[in-house]
Amino acid sequence: MQAPAAPTPSSPPRPDVRQDHRRPLAGHVAVVTGSTSGIGLGVADALAMAGADIVINGLGDQATIAGAQALIAAHGSRVVFDGADLMQPDGATGLVDRAATALGRVDILVNNAGIQHVSPIEDFPPAKWDAIIALNLSAAFHTIRAAFGPMKAAGHGRIVNIASAHALVASPFKSAYVAAKHGVLGLTRTVALEGAAHGVTCNAICPGYVWTPLVENQIADTARARGMDRDSVIRDVLLAAQPSKKFATVEEIGALTAFLCGAGGASINGAALPVDGGWTAQ
Repeated sequence: MQAPAAPTPSSPPRPDVRQDHRRPLAGHVAVVTGSTSGIGLGVADALAMAGADIVINGLGDQATIAGAQALIAAHGSRVVFDGADLMQPDGATGLVDRAATALGRVDILVNNAGIQHVSPIEDFPPAKWDAIIALNLSAAFHTIRAAFGPMKAAGHGRIVNIASAHALVASPFKSAYVAAKHGVLGLTRTVALEGAAHGVTCNAICPGYVWTPLVENQIADTARARGMDRDSVIRDVLLAAQPSKKFATVEEIGALTAFLCGAGGASINGAALPVDGGWTAQ
């Protein structure tokens, strides 16, 4: 009796992507929003270290942008900066379209750009609500919408949304941010279902407090506002909800993103992955 044929993978590896275990993402092109500093730059750096070519996007002066480009280029990756305004739908879709034109395609999309505002809801400025929803949630919709069709046609794609522990739990005075991040998680799960049969995955990483220049500035501002010393702000305010009493690092977020975008992440889809020192386990 003839042995049954081995099953054929539904989504074979792309024939144009070089296989190199030291640089498993070589030949892939990644777009990372909000990537001129902080978490986004850490993610872009990790993807470049794994071999991907990178389109970075975000704010900063010329020196900041040049420094981010140099960091990526040091890994031997091609790097393009695109200053698209993601607050505008055309800006978000244009970022993806230009990336595909400049580097050939988009295999990986990481939605990281975001802003925050803290205020009691009765005093929350409507303009701040609109801005936070536009950048933290709607921009992800527009970039995914632009990238998804070509990924689906290619039979391969990785979408990673940098959400937050606030995609899973709420905190007072952060109504817009919590609403946006809950929306990002819902968007993630929907896109995961639509891409599952086409080799396209979509996952959300949900960090707690991550050590970034933005957080460092927040410590100083909070210390002044509350009349507290630096150590008390870190212990009693920022890390009060994180059982580890440690900040997550941009390197940890980058490493997880790179794993999700590689072969090992092929069957991880629609997941919300906390990187929060145990915050959301409580």
